[in-house]
Amino acid sequence: MPARIDLEQRRKDVIEAAFRLLTAEGITGLSLRKVAAESGLNIGSVRHYFDDHRNLLVAAVTEVGDRMGKRLTRYSADTLVGLDGEPAVDALQALLEELLPLDDERRVESIVLTEFIVAARVNPIFRPVTEQMAADMRQVITHALGVLDVPEPAEEAERLIAILGGLVLDAVTPHGSLDDERIRRTLRAHLRSVLVTGRDGRPAA
Repeated sequence: MPARIDLEQRRKDVIEAAFRLLTAEGITGLSLRKVAAESGLNIGSVRHYFDDHRNLLVAAVTEVGDRMGKRLTRYSADTLVGLDGEPAVDALQALLEELLPLDDERRVESIVLTEFIVAARVNPIFRPVTEQMAADMRQVITHALGVLDVPEPAEEAERLIAILGGLVLDAVTPHGSLDDERIRRTLRAHLRSVLVTGRDGRPAA
């Protein structure tokens, strides 16, 4: 048993090293040799878990998806039943903020995911992972909107996904300069337009 635990921890250490390299140098800075040095292991040990940098990248982004998924499971759809107005906005915002780079951990995850999505554009081998992650996110958001009785939840989910993607891109690239507070305010303004003003027709306060 101790040997198994050690092997699992080493694999996690390799993935964490990949996270650090992806954050600091981007996907072009990711190689098994660099990851080995960053993790304090020899390259043979790294190859024990990952044949090449592509497999390592898939493992890294899969870990990001697993972490996001675990956080989202803390928000049961049952807690949304019957909510309206500002309480509904609060609850939905709390759920969606789990997907945004609003602390160091989520920022690293967003950078890793962004690097992977860019890589998938020219490397079809990566696309099944990105497509599955997108489908899972779409399902969670659509379900939450449906529980909150939002009309055409699938359509609204697409708009929300576009907003979330824009906020992430703006936060982790030189494309923009949104700080955490602006990210939260921007998301909240849209959620209020859907869950408050969109229902009573009055402008938000």
